[in-house]
Amino acid sequence: MRYLIITEKPSAAKNFAKALGGQSGHYADFDYTITNLRGHVMQFKEPEEMVPADLTTAYKSWALKRLPWDLSQMNWSRTYIKGRNGTKALLDDLRRQARSGYDALIIATDTDPSGEGELLAWEAINAIRWSGQVLRANFLDESKRGIQAAMNHLRDVSDQWRDGDYVKGESRSRWDFASMQLTRIATTAAKKAGFKVVAREGRLKSVIVWKVYDQLEAIASYVKTPFFEVKFKDPAGHIYGRKLPEGDIVPWRYPNKTAGTGDLANFHESPVVNEKHEQKTQIPGRLLDLAGLAAVLAPKGFASKEVLTTYQKMYEAQIVSYPRTEDKNVTPGQFFELLPLIDQIAAVVGVDRRLLTHREPRFGSHVRNEGSHGANRPGSKIPATLGELSKYGKSGPAIYETLAKNYLATLAENYIYDHVTANLADYPEFVTMFNVPVALNYKAVYDTYATYQTDDEQESSPTSKEVGPTAQPYLAEGANKKPTHPSTKWIMAFLEKHNVGTGATRVSTLSEMTRPGSMMKEARGRLTLTDTGYVSAIMVADTWIASPKITKRLFDMMHAVGEFKMPMTELLDSVTKVVEHDMPIMVANADKLAPKLGTPKPVAAKPRKVVEKVTGVWQGQEVAFAKTWSDHTFTDEEIARLLRGEEISFASKSKRGKSYTATGKLAKQTFKGATFYGFKLNPKPRKSSK
Repeated sequence: MRYLIITEKPSAAKNFAKALGGQSGHYADFDYTITNLRGHVMQFKEPEEMVPADLTTAYKSWALKRLPWDLSQMNWSRTYIKGRNGTKALLDDLRRQARSGYDALIIATDTDPSGEGELLAWEAINAIRWSGQVLRANFLDESKRGIQAAMNHLRDVSDQWRDGDYVKGESRSRWDFASMQLTRIATTAAKKAGFKVVAREGRLKSVIVWKVYDQLEAIASYVKTPFFEVKFKDPAGHIYGRKLPEGDIVPWRYPNKTAGTGDLANFHESPVVNEKHEQKTQIPGRLLDLAGLAAVLAPKGFASKEVLTTYQKMYEAQIVSYPRTEDKNVTPGQFFELLPLIDQIAAVVGVDRRLLTHREPRFGSHVRNEGSHGANRPGSKIPATLGELSKYGKSGPAIYETLAKNYLATLAENYIYDHVTANLADYPEFVTMFNVPVALNYKAVYDTYATYQTDDEQESSPTSKEVGPTAQPYLAEGANKKPTHPSTKWIMAFLEKHNVGTGATRVSTLSEMTRPGSMMKEARGRLTLTDTGYVSAIMVADTWIASPKITKRLFDMMHAVGEFKMPMTELLDSVTKVVEHDMPIMVANADKLAPKLGTPKPVAAKPRKVVEKVTGVWQGQEVAFAKTWSDHTFTDEEIARLLRGEEISFASKSKRGKSYTATGKLAKQTFKGATFYGFKLNPKPRKSSK
C-alpha cells in the first residue's frame, strides 16, 4: 500500500518525517510520502457566485430588503484563498502527487475540537478532486510517540459526510459565512446614519464587544454613593459585621454620617464568644486553558495575538502541549508520560521539588479516563533555561513558566488552613470569619484560583488568628462598588462563566478583535474600544447575536451536528432566525449612534490602486511579484524568462515622459523594511573618466 500523508503545515511535515524515518519511506505495512498544506487553502466564493445567475444581483446587494438570504439557494462552492500567494501552485502540486499511484490519502492535520483540521484537509482533497480512499490519523501531539500511535490506528473517512469532525467544521464554517448578513445589516444601517465603518458582527465577537461597551458605559455612569453602617473591631483588627439581606434595601446602612452616628449610639463594647476553629483543605485549582493563560499574561504586557502565535511555535517544537484543546484534565496515560520529567521541569521554573509529593493521579479533579489532547501543559521536550524560549516569541519564557507551575501545583499537597469564626455576645448577628494558612503546599507552587478572580475578590490574609476578647463598635464608611475596567482577564472570566467558546477560540477571537484598525485595543491587558468598536457595540444592543446564551446554544448545536444528532440544515436555519430577529433591532439602534457618539466626521476616501500579481518558482522557491512595472505589463513569455532568472528588455518611459529601453531581471528587494520580489532595473553604466 502507498499512502500520501497530508499535514497541516511545513513544521508538522518535519515532525512527521522525524517520527516515521524520513520524508518518504516505509512504515508499519505501507509505503508513504509526506506533503503539507499551509493551513486553509480554500475559502467560500462570494455569495453572488454561489447562487443561480438570476439571483446574482440580490446576493451581491447590501440592501436590507434583500435579506435574509435563502441559504438553500447557495451551492457552498469554494475558490482559492484570495491574497495568499502560492495557494494554487500548492494545490496543483498536491494534485500531481496524488495522481502518482497512491492507494489512499491520509489526513494528518490537527485534531481540533472545532473540526477545523478536518475541514481544511477536506477543502484541499475536494479541490484536487480525489475520489479514492481517505484515512484519518488522529494524533494527540506531534511527538514521535504521538505520531506513530496515530499512524498505527488509521480510520477510514472516505465518505466525508459521515466524518463527524468534518461535518462539524463545515457547519460552523457555513454558519459563520452566512452570518455576514449581520455585518451587512449593521454596516448599511450605520452608514445611513452617517457612520462609514464596517461593523463586523458575528458569534463571540458581538458578545465580547457588547460586554466591553456595556462595562465602559457602567463606568461612565457610575456615581459614588457613600453609606455608613455600624461594625465592630477587636484588638487584632478582625471586623465583625452583619450578613447582608437579599434585595437592594439594607435597613442598617445610612446615606449620611449623621444618621450613622445616631445608630452608633445604640451599641457598646461586647465580649467575643463562640470562637470556633475548623481545619479545612483545598485541592489545587484546575489546569489553565489558553484563555486562562492569556488572562494571566496580559497584565505583563503580552497581547493575546503574541501569546497565541508564540504558543503555537512552542507546540510545534514539542515544548508545550496542543493549544486548541477543550480538555480541562489529562488522561492517566498523559499523566504518567509526563511524571518522569517533573523534577526537570521544576528545576527550569524554580519550583522546590520537595513540594511535589503528590505523585499519584488526582482522579476526578485533574485526571480522567476520557479525553483527547489533554489540558494545556508542558510538552515532552524540556528547555535548559527559560531564557532560551525567547526565540519563539517574547512571551515564550512567561508561557512556559506559567504552564509549568500550574501543572506542577497539581503534584503538591492540598492547601491546609484554619477556618475561624466568632460572634459577639451582646449582638450575635455581628460575625467575623477568616482563614489562617496552616500549610501552603500547592499555593507555594501556583494558585490557579487567583487567575479567575478580580483584584478585589482575592482574599487577604489576617495578621493574627487570635480573636477578642472584646470588640468595639465604630462607624464604617463604604460606597457602592465601582465597575471594574474591562480587561483580558475580566472578559475571559465572563466567557468562562457563561461557557461561551473554547479557551483557544476566545483567545483567537480577542486577538483578531485587537488587531490595528479593528474593534478594540489591548494594552497590558486593559481593553478599550476603537471608533469602529463603539459603532459595532451600539448596533448589537438587545440582539441575539450579542447574547452569551444564544452564542452558547450555537456552540452546542454545532457539536450536535458533528455527532449527527442534528441535521446541518437545522443549524443553518438558526442563522435565518437570528437575522430576522436582529435586523429591525439593528436598524433602530442606528438612530442611537449620533446621540451617543456625536456627529460623525466626514472621511475622505483614498483611492486604492489594485496591483495584479503572478506567482511562480524562482531560484527554487515560490514567489509572487507584480505583473506590471511602471507603464509596462509583462507578457507570458517575459514572465517565464524572469522566473528562469533571465534578463529582459522592453520599451518604457521615464517620469518625465522620456522614452528609453528598460533592462533588468527579477530580484529580491526591500522597501521601508519590507521584503518583496519584483522586476529590478539594471543600474545605469558609469561614465568612464578619461
